[in-house]
Amino acid sequence: MSTHDTMQHTTGRPHQGQHQGDHHGDHHHEGADCHCGSGSSRTLVAGSRRIALAGAPNAGKTSIYNALTGLHAKTGNYPGVTVQRSMGTCKIGDTALTIEDLPGAYSLDPISPDEEIVHDVLTGTSTTVSAPDALVIVVDATTLQRGMNFIAEALALDLPTCLVVTMTDELSRRTGRLNVAALGQALGIPAVRVIGHRGIGMPDLRAQLAQVATWQRTPLPPPTDPDEITSWADSVLAAADYQAPQSDQITSAIDRVLLRPIPGTIVFFTIMFLFFQAIFTWAEPFKGAIEDGFGALGTMVHGWLDESHPLIAGLLGDGLIGGVGAVLTFIPQIVIMFLIISVLEGVGYMSRAAFLMDKVMSIAGLEGRAFVALLSSLACAIPGIMATRTLPSTKDRVATMLAAPLMTCSARLPVYVIMISLTVDGGARIGPFGARGVVMFALYLLGAVSAMAAAWVVKQLTDRGNILLPFYMEMPPYRMPRVRTILIMVWDACKGFLKKAGTIITLTTVILWVLLNVPMRSDAQFEAFCAADAECAAVSAAVEDPSSSTVKGDDGQIVTDAEELDKLLEAQKTSYTMDHSWAATVGKAVQPVFEPLGFDWRINVATLSSLAARETFVATLGQIAAAEDPEQPSAHLATMTYQQDTLTNKAGDQLFNPATVVAILVFFVYALQCMATAGAMRRETGSWKWPVIAFTYMFATAWVMAAITHALVAAFL
Repeated sequence: MSTHDTMQHTTGRPHQGQHQGDHHGDHHHEGADCHCGSGSSRTLVAGSRRIALAGAPNAGKTSIYNALTGLHAKTGNYPGVTVQRSMGTCKIGDTALTIEDLPGAYSLDPISPDEEIVHDVLTGTSTTVSAPDALVIVVDATTLQRGMNFIAEALALDLPTCLVVTMTDELSRRTGRLNVAALGQALGIPAVRVIGHRGIGMPDLRAQLAQVATWQRTPLPPPTDPDEITSWADSVLAAADYQAPQSDQITSAIDRVLLRPIPGTIVFFTIMFLFFQAIFTWAEPFKGAIEDGFGALGTMVHGWLDESHPLIAGLLGDGLIGGVGAVLTFIPQIVIMFLIISVLEGVGYMSRAAFLMDKVMSIAGLEGRAFVALLSSLACAIPGIMATRTLPSTKDRVATMLAAPLMTCSARLPVYVIMISLTVDGGARIGPFGARGVVMFALYLLGAVSAMAAAWVVKQLTDRGNILLPFYMEMPPYRMPRVRTILIMVWDACKGFLKKAGTIITLTTVILWVLLNVPMRSDAQFEAFCAADAECAAVSAAVEDPSSSTVKGDDGQIVTDAEELDKLLEAQKTSYTMDHSWAATVGKAVQPVFEPLGFDWRINVATLSSLAARETFVATLGQIAAAEDPEQPSAHLATMTYQQDTLTNKAGDQLFNPATVVAILVFFVYALQCMATAGAMRRETGSWKWPVIAFTYMFATAWVMAAITHALVAAFL
C-alpha cells in the first residue's frame, strides 16, 4: 500500500475501511436529521435515473455531489461524519437525474453500520431502496493504488459505471502522474478528471451523465482473489502510466510533532483552551450590542402599547423580545464556536486529535473512532450519536451513545455564558487568561471526562470481557480550508440556531408567558396584597409621596424619582402576578425535588422548560427578568432574591449566588435536557430502552452532583 498521501496509524489489525466525513444535513436520506444545522433540499423527480456516488473516504465525493445538485452538504477533512445517504437532483438539458451520495468506504465487505449502507445500496440487498441505475466511482489520484481494491469490487457489481478521478492537481504538485483517459480504457469504462471544489472537469462529468444510458459495463470483470487483484491493479496502473506521488513534506513535518504523545497532547489542550477564551473575548462586544438592541426594542414596545394594549405589550415586549431575544444574544458565541471548529475540520486536525485520544479512550474501553463521535457532539449530540455508525462493535456504539449527550453541545453554551457572567467578573484574570474563559474550558473538560466515565461504566456492565477491537485511523494531508466551506458551515449552524429560536423556543416562550400571567389578577387583588407586604407597601407609599420615600435602589441609595418609583411599583405588580400564576404553581410543586440544589420556583420553571430545548432556560429567565425590568433584563437577574425561606437560603438572599449558579452549571453538564437527542438515540437503537436509561441516569447524576456542589460551595464561600 502506498503511503504517499496519507499515513495510517494503527494499534492492532488494520481496519478494512475507515470513513471520511463528507456531510451531514437534512437532505433526503436514511437516518435521523439533526436539529442543529441543515441544508437545503430539492424535490426528487419520480422515475428519473438514480446515480450513486461511491468511493473511498476523503476522495471528494461530496464536493462533486454539491456541484451537481447545488446543495450544501457538509464536506470535511476527517473520518466519521458521513454515515448516511443523501440525495439531490441534477438537471442536464431536459434530462433530470437523481444523484445519491453514499458514505465513504474502502471495501464493500462491511463491518460497521455505515459500511452496510454502501454495501446494501450498491448490491440491491437493502430492504428500503433498490440498487442504483448507474454508478460513479470517485477515486483520489494520490491514493489510486489503494483505491484499486474498491474499484475492482465495484466493477464486479455489473452496473453501468463511470470513473471520476480527483486530486490530480495535488498528484502533479507532488511529482506524480496519471493518464486518466488511458486509465478508463484499461478499465473499460468512461473516465473523467475532476477537481470538485474548483469546478474543474465538471462540464465533462455533466456531459458523461447526459449519456448515462450509453455507459458500458467493463468487458472483463476484475478478479476476486486478493493476489490476483493486486496483479490486475498493477497492470491497469501501468497502462495508465501511473506514478505515485511523493509524500507530503508539510504534512509529514507537522505530524512529527502533533502525533507524538506529549507535544501533541499539549497542542491539543492548548487549542481547546484558546478556543474557549475566544468564545468570551471575541464575542462579548457583539453580544452586548445585541442585548442592548433587544432591550431598547422591548422598551419601545412597552412605550407604544402599555396604555392601549397592555396584554399585547407584555406578550411582545416581555414574552417574545425578552425571551427569544435573550437567546439570540448568543449568536456571536455560536458563530465563533463553529468558525473555529470548521477550520480545525478543514485543515485535517480532527484525525490527529482522534489518534492522540485513542490511548485515553482505551481507558474507557473504547477506541479512537468513538472520539470522533464524541467530538461531533460538541456541536450537537445528534450527529455525534449518528456518527457511532462507524463503530464496528454494537457494545461500543451503545456506550458511546450513552456518553455523547454529556459532551457540551452548543445548546448548553447560552446557559453557561449567562451563568458564568453572573458570577465571574468580566475583568477577572487567572494568570494571563480571562477567568470566564477558564471556567468555560473547565465545564467542557468536565463534560468530556464525565462522558469517558459514563462510557467506562456502560462498558463494564455490557462487555465484561473488555476486549478492545483494533483501531485504525487514516491521517489525511493538511489542506487549507476553503472560505466558502467554512462560511456554509457557520451559516448552517446559525440558521439551525435561528430556526430553533423561531420555532421551539418561540412556541415555548409564548406558552410560558401565558402560564406566567394566568390567572389574571385584578387591581383590587394586587392592592390587598401590597397592603399586607412590607416591601410593596413601601413602594406604593413612595409613589404617593416621593419625597418621603424609604425605598432603596440596586445601588443602595434612596429612590425619590417619581418615574423610577412607578417602574418599581409596576415590577411589584408583575412579580405578584407571576408569583400566583400557573407556572409558579408548577414550579412550587416540584420545589421539594430541586430545593437542595438552591433552585427557587423561577429556576424550576426554567429548568422544566429546557426539556424542550436547553436554550429555553435562558429564554425563560430572560422573560421573567424582562417583565420586571424591560430596560436591563440581564442586569436584573443579578439583583433577584429569594422570595421566601428555603432549605438552603433565607428570603431576601441573592437568588443567583455562587452556590446556586455553580449548581445550575453542574446540573446542565449532566442532565439530558433535549428530547430531540432522545429521539435520535431511539432511532439509532430501535428501542426506547436506551433513551429512557440515558435520561434516568443523567438526571440522577445531575441532581446528585449539583446538590453536592451546592453544599460544598455554600460551605466554603
